[in-house]
Order: sequence, then structure tokens, then C-alpha cells
Amino acid sequence: MASERALKLGVAAGVAGLIALFVAADLLSVAPEPRRIVLCGLLALAPASLLWQCLRRLAPRTPRMETAGTSLVSARADASSSGDGPAPEDDLLSLEARLEHAPIALFRIDHAAGDGTVTPLNASARRLLAPGRAIAPQALYQLLAAQPSGQRRVVSFDTERGAERALVAISALTLQGTAYRLAALMPVESELEAEALNAWRELVQVLTHEIMNSLTPVASLSRTACSLLDEAKDDLPNDIRADLDTALDAIARRAASLVDFVGSYRSLSTVPQAQPQRVLLEELFERLQALLEPQWQGRLTFSVAPASLEVMVDPGQLEQALINLLKNASEAATQAQVSARLSRGGRLRIEVSDNGPGVPEALIAHIFTPFFSTKKQGRGIGLAMVRHLVHANGGTVRYARAVGAGARFILTF
Repeated sequence: MASERALKLGVAAGVAGLIALFVAADLLSVAPEPRRIVLCGLLALAPASLLWQCLRRLAPRTPRMETAGTSLVSARADASSSGDGPAPEDDLLSLEARLEHAPIALFRIDHAAGDGTVTPLNASARRLLAPGRAIAPQALYQLLAAQPSGQRRVVSFDTERGAERALVAISALTLQGTAYRLAALMPVESELEAEALNAWRELVQVLTHEIMNSLTPVASLSRTACSLLDEAKDDLPNDIRADLDTALDAIARRAASLVDFVGSYRSLSTVPQAQPQRVLLEELFERLQALLEPQWQGRLTFSVAPASLEVMVDPGQLEQALINLLKNASEAATQAQVSARLSRGGRLRIEVSDNGPGVPEALIAHIFTPFFSTKKQGRGIGLAMVRHLVHANGGTVRYARAVGAGARFILTF
């Protein structure tokens, strides 16, 4: 539109110039006096100036170089002024909304005052520091401030559900001449647990398969040898027959015991797929109470708040997980409590606690590991199975430090 308008003005200027030229020629042809020469020059000056301006508008423009950081702002300002795009204020509000609801916790580390002040920047960061999550926010602040810039690493901090691992990345930036560091914190405890659980399941499956393949013929051959020994007992001296009978019986017994031992571990890798359904927790707790009451003799209590609390899980698998936890508690405690309630954020929280000695600090990180047990005759299956069943139903299980004595396990769905 602008070039078309300039072209029309140029044509008009050219016509005006021609008219001025003819008038000047006519005046000069009559009498070429100096005053008339000056008058003719003035008449030609106006159309010439107009023609020059039109030619400048028609000339191609060279692009203007803009510095980084200002080109985007000026482009958005031009677009907003012309009505072709959103205003800068709208862009700023949109960016703030994205940061506020980002799934990663963002923190600003300010070193201007020399104390490394840490400030949460979005909702995820504030939720991480809210009651029910990080136990010691100041300790988490110090942990973030101590991280070097430009690196990623996994850190651990204490929550009410137990120790939680998170991936942290620190970036350095300067805003309005002030240096800051931006910390991005992403909790990855559930993802790491799921990967570790899958790795253990695959390992157990391979080990049990190979061990069973070797034990089965040993057990079979030992039984066959015992039968042959009975048939030939009259042909062998008494001492040799007694030694062979003892040796073969020991081999058969140990093979049968190992088959049973390996079969118990095989259950970790052969748990059926969870079949979730709507479960009323009060009814599930009543079934557990009736099942375990003869063992606890009134020393086991259940509570649900509110009584109408429901959850989508496989009822059989949740019952088995709670039975395993209470079986462990019965070996070290005289009283136990199971409670269910809604935690912050609307998630279901089931807590199993007892009055026993609890788990030593050095062993907390290993209690859910298959094959690990603090008991002389333990197989390390019970808590490993609990974690497997809870994860299969979309939940997590943590060992939490009790306020007083005893152990405390928290299941979250």
C-alpha cells in the first residue's frame, strides 16, 4: 500500500514538474530577464523536491541490525502496535503461568548478600517445602546453595515419607546487572525405585531359573541313588552302607530345601498382574482384623478417616502387602497400628507403625532389597514383596522415622 501511494505521488510530481518546465520556457522565451530566471527556478524547486521524496520511498530499505535481547522485544512491540500479535504484557503473563505450573521445582539462589539466600519460584517448589514433604527446608536450601553451577547430580533430602532422591541442575544467569543462580529440582525417587525393582525382578527370574535347572536333577538322582542303595544293601558292608545312606539322605534333604528356598524367591517375579477395583478401606481393614486377631490378641488396631474412604487397587495384593508388614512387626513388637487418611494433595496415606526397636539407621536404605535380611533365618522376601505389590498398584512405600520408638511404614496411593 505504501509503495503504491508513493508511485502515485511520483507521477503527480512528474506532471507538475513538466507543467512548471513549460511555464518557465514560455517566460524565458518572452524576455530572459534575471528576475524571471529566478522565478522559473523557484517554480521547478517544489515539484523536484516532491519527486525526490517519492523516489526515496520507492528505494529498497536495508535491514537494520539489532542487538540480541532487543530484537525479540522490538519485534513483539511492532507486532502488538500493528495488531498482528499479542502485547508484551500478555506474553509475560503467559510465561509466568508456565513457570508457575511447571512440574519441576524452581529456586533462585541469590549470592548478592553473600549468604546464598534461596527463594522458591513456582508452585512445585512451594509444595516441596509445605508440611508433609521436606522435613527440614533450611537443610534443603543449604544443599541447593552448595551445588556447583553447570552440573547435574542426584541429591537426597528427608521427607515425612522417608529419604527422597531428586535430580538437581544449577544454571548461572544475570538479570539487570545482578548475578543469580537458578536451581531446577526434579524428584525421581519413584522412577528410580521402579527401575531398580524391574532390575531385581529380572535378576531373580534368571537366577531362580538357572538354579532350579541344576537342583532338579540333583534331587532326582539322589532319590534314585537311595532306592538303588536299598536294593543292594545286602551286598555292601554295614559301615559303607551306613555312610552312603547318610550322604545320600543329606543330599536329598538339602536339594529339597533349596528347591523350596528358590521357589519362594520365584514368587517375586511371578506376581500376577494387578486387577484394580474400587475398595472400601473400612471393609478391607475388617477382614484383616478378623484374620490377624488370633495372633495379636487385641494388640492390633485399625482406623480409617473418613469411614467412606475408598481406593482403586487390587484388594488381594494390598491385603498381602499389609500382612507382610504386620508379620514383620509381630516378630519385634507387642503393639501395632494401621491407619488410613487423605494427605495433602488428596492422596491416600496408609501408615503401619509398631512399638518395636525400629530399623537401625545404617540399614534403612537396604530393607526393601531382595535377599537382604537382619534375621538369622530370614530370606529377605517380605519387604521386597511389599514394595513390588505396592508399586504394581501405582503406589509407593517408604520407611519413615518414628516420632518415638518403633518402626513406621507409609504407603501412598
